[in-house]
Amino acid sequence: MSTAILTGDCPECETDLTVPPMVQGETLSCPECMLTLRVEGVQDGRLSLQMVEVQLRDWGQ
Repeated sequence: MSTAILTGDCPECETDLTVPPMVQGETLSCPECMLTLRVEGVQDGRLSLQMVEVQLRDWGQ
């Protein structure tokens, strides 16, 4: 039994990513640059990834 593997490239550092099956809207972190990425689409086993801006919360401290 084989497990489906998806591939893609980080849009920031261009690291080749290999991940288990994901669907549009899921997020992951690039292991190289630690950027948060969102899956914009999956076609023929290839991920289309977009950077996600993470806003840190200001707790007023």
